[in-house]
Amino acid sequence: MKTISVLLLAIVCLGCGYGSPKAMAPQPGVMPAVSQLVPNTANSGDPQFMLTVNGSNFSTTAVINWNGTKQTTTRMTGNQLTATIPASAIASPATIPVTVTNPGTPGSGGIYGSGGTSSETSNAMNFTVN
Repeated sequence: MKTISVLLLAIVCLGCGYGSPKAMAPQPGVMPAVSQLVPNTANSGDPQFMLTVNGSNFSTTAVINWNGTKQTTTRMTGNQLTATIPASAIASPATIPVTVTNPGTPGSGGIYGSGGTSSETSNAMNFTVN
């Protein structure tokens, strides 16, 4: 009977989180990758346009970054995002880096903390304003 009591107590303790690590460091999120910008050029002074970013591993909350600034982004698929780029962003000739960020997720909290994920930002692909 003592053995059964000790085993039951051990199972209850392990099931409640005792004996396991109390806090886990955030795990990295999924790294998006940009493979194509459509279009990939514009003329300075052109009107606003719809930028399509093709790639992979885009989360449901992925965001297109234009020259480091988050844009209002629509996720078409896990491999395609769009954003309207304002005319003011292409007013002058420049080379603009475009990236995609999968925002991190906060931990779920609790008395022991939890993992969550950190934000991950893709490689930069350049957009040319002539």
